[in-house]
Amino acid sequence: MIRTWACAGLAAALVALGLAACGSDSGSSGAAAGSIQIWEGYTGTEAKVFAHLVGEYDAQHPGTKVTSLFVNNDNSLQKVLTAVRGGSLPDIAYLYGSWAPNVAQIPQVVNLTKTVGRPGVNWQDFWVGERDVATVNGKVIGMPALVDNLAVVYNKTLLRQAGLQPPQAGWTWDQFSADARRLTDAAKKQYGTAYVTPASEDTVWHWEALLWEAGGQLLTAGDKRAAFDSAAGLKALTTLRTMAVTDHSMYLDPTDSAYGNLFNSGKIGMLVTGPWDLSSFPNVKYGVQVMPSFPGTSGGHQTISGPDNWVIFNNGAAHVSAAQKFLLWLTAPAQVRYFSLHTGDLPTRQSVADAAGFDQQMNKALPGVATFIANLGNVRQARPQIATYPKISQVIGTMVVSVLLGKAAPQAALSTAAQQVNQILANPNG
Repeated sequence: MIRTWACAGLAAALVALGLAACGSDSGSSGAAAGSIQIWEGYTGTEAKVFAHLVGEYDAQHPGTKVTSLFVNNDNSLQKVLTAVRGGSLPDIAYLYGSWAPNVAQIPQVVNLTKTVGRPGVNWQDFWVGERDVATVNGKVIGMPALVDNLAVVYNKTLLRQAGLQPPQAGWTWDQFSADARRLTDAAKKQYGTAYVTPASEDTVWHWEALLWEAGGQLLTAGDKRAAFDSAAGLKALTTLRTMAVTDHSMYLDPTDSAYGNLFNSGKIGMLVTGPWDLSSFPNVKYGVQVMPSFPGTSGGHQTISGPDNWVIFNNGAAHVSAAQKFLLWLTAPAQVRYFSLHTGDLPTRQSVADAAGFDQQMNKALPGVATFIANLGNVRQARPQIATYPKISQVIGTMVVSVLLGKAAPQAALSTAAQQVNQILANPNG
């Protein structure tokens, strides 16, 4: 599933609806208690595999009927907010993890903290990034629906033509930059690498991974002030600027989509991207390697994850119980394994990833995906779980793009953005 992200207006929409505090014990729905309605945005292979699993569950549980309604994931939270007003919420909805702090403010969201602590659920089996994103202020508000991460996908042919060896696991950002220069050929309109520049969350989360690797943080402890205006922030931003402005080895993609076609046509040597793009590169002999690191910093090799959640809404005790039962079944190891093997999506459970032969099976169907699976172990932290994050993301996205376009110097851009973020944190409802 292609990663897309939330807009800043969601927090305002929640305030306008007067929503606060998750975990209401009351609720009602016109649907029969034996029926569970799910809103999800699966298409193509994912839709077929999910429908198969739903059918299998119905066959195993004759007293329950699970029905699903397609809702474009980009619009799902807004549709949920509309349903709150109309009293017509689904029992379960697929919602982006970046929305979790805002989702947690909806009164009808069911608190799953006790549910995930039940014997046999094995909450710790889900990757740390998933658990962090599903937890807001100590309350679990969702079950992991999807997990991914960022790594480097490289064109083996272009590297060989440039006299370069495939990158090794211990490589550095200096090596990445040097390789990008070697891979760049202006006459052929060929670039060493690319970066998405619509100033969206896709722009931001690529930079955040570099910030963490440089030993930095986005916000201070307790999320009180900006922390990225630091030596680490400067190192991360300057690394990108060198490739974009000094070396001209970076293709800047404001469409957030053109880079895929360019890589597939042999015009880009290396991409920092996720597993969702691999199936889009049928014309490239590619390899996958973990992201480079910054030697001498505390960050080491890290990546960033973008988990999504299954969220339960309170339509009465019977519906909540049935929805919990279904989700615990859907996210159990057997179903996680089946979904991953048949879609190519990364497994949401570590035990599935670690099972003998699983990564080879995945890699046979989708070459390179095994590296992304192993890379989930390099996810050490999550983006700030605060309702103002979408506003902060807009500021960071604008900062990164201004530097990559050569319109601002890194230090000046960091200082300006930090001031804006501090204002947002000081006045979250402003």
